[in-house]
Amino acid sequence: MTPTSPAPADAAAATRPAPAAHPLWVVVPAHQEAARLPGTLDALAAQTDRDFTLLVVDNASTDGTARLARRFAERAPFPVHVVTEPEKGVGSAVDTGFRYAIAHGATLLARTDADCLPHPGWSAAARAALDSGAGLVCGRVVARPDEHGPAGRAAFRLLVGLAALFGRLRPAHRRRHGYLAPYRMHAGNNMAITARLYQEVGGMPRRPSPTDRLFLNRVRRRTTAIAHERRMVVGNSTRRLRAYGLAGTARWYLDKGPGRHGEDPR
Repeated sequence: MTPTSPAPADAAAATRPAPAAHPLWVVVPAHQEAARLPGTLDALAAQTDRDFTLLVVDNASTDGTARLARRFAERAPFPVHVVTEPEKGVGSAVDTGFRYAIAHGATLLARTDADCLPHPGWSAAARAALDSGAGLVCGRVVARPDEHGPAGRAAFRLLVGLAALFGRLRPAHRRRHGYLAPYRMHAGNNMAITARLYQEVGGMPRRPSPTDRLFLNRVRRRTTAIAHERRMVVGNSTRRLRAYGLAGTARWYLDKGPGRHGEDPR
């Protein structure tokens, strides 16, 4: 029997570059998170959509954080990269991670933190929102169930609600200042963005936390394609609430710094 020749369409396809295997990358900045990082990694491994590459950015840790991430890579259901950012500060770690991912083929970027627990549908919701035309997606944050009792979780909900209200009412956030989109609550530990938009706005401010509001306002000056996705849920650590108290945590989220407190517990 004479072998058949490949159809012309097949030959043409063979000459085209293969698409990136994992255009979605999940970036997790981590500083001294050896105790909590395994829970975050397990939550990512339990996602319903695991078609992504994970990047853990070790931000000057001395407690074995990077070693734990590399050990997880041996059993992870997706590719895992681990890089080091020696410049302390969540902004520096996130910016280094996003730019590394883009340089390695990422077109979609999602971020959570090394003390957070993304719910199982988190990555799927992030991808769907970006595929539907959003440039930046802001998810919903809830308190982790394992760090505080009902009163602590209620206090956390109150803080999130107050922060969202303050952001909407703050005079500096009004659209007359050049913003194209209204302000909406944005938590850096639960976000997704296109690589193109990330580069267009100049990236994450390379500074210690809080960086979320500054970054959101960069995006608001660039586009109206900002979406809130309620199905994109992350269990947020309440360590800061325990360390700072209600008033101190509110001060932090108002960008007033840690006050009398030392290093951010997160």
